[in-house]
Amino acid sequence: MLTEKISHDTVIILDFGSQYTQLIARRVREAGVYCEILPFDITWEEISAKNPKGVILSGGPASVFAQNAPRPAPQLLKKAGFPVLGICYGLQLIAVARGGRVEPSDFREYGPAKLTVMDTASRLFAGLTTEMDVWMSHGDHIVDMPLSFRITGRTGAALNAAEDLSNSLYGLQFHPEVAHTPYGGQILKNFVLEICKARPDWSPGAIIEEQVERIRAQVKDKKVVCGLSGGVDSTVAAALVHRAIGERQICIFVDSGLLREGEFETTCEIFNKSLQLEVRGVRAAHRFLGALRGVVDPEQKRREIGRVFIEIFEQEAESINDVEFLVQGTLYPDVIESVSVRGPSAVIKTHHNVGGLPERMRLKLVEPLRELFKDEVRAAGREMGISEELLSRHPFPGPGLAVRIIGEVTESRLRLLRAADRIIDEELRGAKLYDEVWQAFPVLLPVSTVGVMGDFRTYEQVVALRAVTSTDGMTADWARLPHEILAQISARLVSEVQGINRVVYDISSKPPSTIEWE
Repeated sequence: MLTEKISHDTVIILDFGSQYTQLIARRVREAGVYCEILPFDITWEEISAKNPKGVILSGGPASVFAQNAPRPAPQLLKKAGFPVLGICYGLQLIAVARGGRVEPSDFREYGPAKLTVMDTASRLFAGLTTEMDVWMSHGDHIVDMPLSFRITGRTGAALNAAEDLSNSLYGLQFHPEVAHTPYGGQILKNFVLEICKARPDWSPGAIIEEQVERIRAQVKDKKVVCGLSGGVDSTVAAALVHRAIGERQICIFVDSGLLREGEFETTCEIFNKSLQLEVRGVRAAHRFLGALRGVVDPEQKRREIGRVFIEIFEQEAESINDVEFLVQGTLYPDVIESVSVRGPSAVIKTHHNVGGLPERMRLKLVEPLRELFKDEVRAAGREMGISEELLSRHPFPGPGLAVRIIGEVTESRLRLLRAADRIIDEELRGAKLYDEVWQAFPVLLPVSTVGVMGDFRTYEQVVALRAVTSTDGMTADWARLPHEILAQISARLVSEVQGINRVVYDISSKPPSTIEWE
């Protein structure tokens, strides 16, 4: 991964383990400002070297009273020379460091609250109403703020916003980054644009220009292979690399046997005709199914799939001179959910193109989308003229249908799941609902139940239907699909797919659940 970048005004977000840290980054970028998420314990020298326009301290699950509570460089909590905003746990850190008092609360304050702005001259709340809905998530609470601070917002009798203009320190006890705080985006925009004075020059055009230059600097005169999956991410990654180095990129689309029905043939045709990419198709279903034989653990599935993918890419690269690099469509959420490199946030799962790679790999990685969210990837794709047909496709996991089969992956179970997936896609498109949801797919469960078909007893498998709405994949809510559509999908699955006799609907949100089941 390249670390050099074209110069943008930068806001740094220090990660203290909040589940919402990535949402802070999205809100800052929506304001047009480039930001980086870094570990909470980065040194003062490293922070200063980045010359940030401001720093945001995220929330986190720790208590400031804990013996090993995560703390940032002490200089940040004094007078850093640039504005610092603490959110939730971040505000409590500032309060304690400056001589204030934080105490455990008798109850954990979680959920909606009504904030009253106490100081209409507040720069954080400039242009906003004096009453607003906010989202709370904390146990400890601030009893006394340091004398240099003025209280700018309260919920009930509790202080929830404070500012120390003399030291450029700002704090919010609530979470402005979540959708449940409707004016939160404007609050963060006020911070980065009006208080930090950061230039809003982060845009799809800037992303493309920057990544093209980085790709050229990394690859130089060598050739690269690109691992296509048919999804949005690898498509935009391939288009960026093609813009940077042209015909020196050879795309490889592997039929792993884990793709959706007819996807291998149709995707090869789309890439060749629409994007003018050189695509080599590789049929390798037998290799993947062989590697997955007897494997039921989801992490082991991802590791085996990642290993076989890399073996195939390296073998294909051997037939091409001067190939040293492999292009992948890795996204920011993939990195965050796979490898805990940005603070104490927990590892959720291994993505085959992040944490599932073998330790020894001959090809070097080119990952032009590694710091981008899905909505930024789609925006960059539109800027490059990629068709909406490709960009509006639902996300599809790199390990394919293997992570939508709970238990062992077999050819017979794959055939059943492909048929179910096709029916769901047809029904959503027919009802004009495909573009209304982020993802919709079936999950084959390792459960058989009793049913009755044509007066005969059946003992067949259960399929769970998962449909969610989201903007970036970091958080998601279950889709409220019309009952008649759910009924139609269920009827078709049971009557048309031999082996299924029961359909259930997943109504879990992310968090606490993930979108994919494995």
